[in-house]
Amino acid sequence: MALDASPPGWPVPPDGGWTADDLDRLPGLPEHTQLLDAALVFPCPQSVFHERATGFFGRQLSTAAVQGLDVLCRFSIDVDRQNRLEPDVIVLRERALTTLEQTRVPATEVVLAVEVTAPDSISRDRETKPLKYARAGIAHYWRVENEKGLAVVHAFELEPTTGAYTSVGIFRERMKVSAPFSMDLDLTAVGARRGRK
Repeated sequence: MALDASPPGWPVPPDGGWTADDLDRLPGLPEHTQLLDAALVFPCPQSVFHERATGFFGRQLSTAAVQGLDVLCRFSIDVDRQNRLEPDVIVLRERALTTLEQTRVPATEVVLAVEVTAPDSISRDRETKPLKYARAGIAHYWRVENEKGLAVVHAFELEPTTGAYTSVGIFRERMKVSAPFSMDLDLTAVGARRGRK
């Protein structure tokens, strides 16, 4: 018995694929659906490490952010018409937030994107998304990986002459950086419950 190529209820893409605007119009999409090269990417269940790492970086960045910047977790950014991605944490210019009802911001207003890798997202987080974030001009990109239960942060900065990311360090246990603003993080606290080690 042949399987129906378009099961009932599954969205069928238009010619040319979906656009960033479609994510706000399509009914029944799972929360945190992304658009990558005009194709829908549905979210997978997240691990405890993923959730705690997202929360940790969201809190730490919010505390350290300088005036004029804000921090959001799992919020949608428009990279271009065919790419609407959702980093786990973003640092953005406050001016990009105009209403409490908005569902996305332009990537041009983002200064740091943080991705916490998961088994289903490793190649996207290591290869695909950094290219798109760099092309969009996002100055800083951090990739957080689970290394035997410990958080390891691969930090990158946009090199203006090439338009590509260059590594500024791989951090284990402690992460001390001066950009996009000064931070000194105890990475051993990432997997712990909030307020505990």
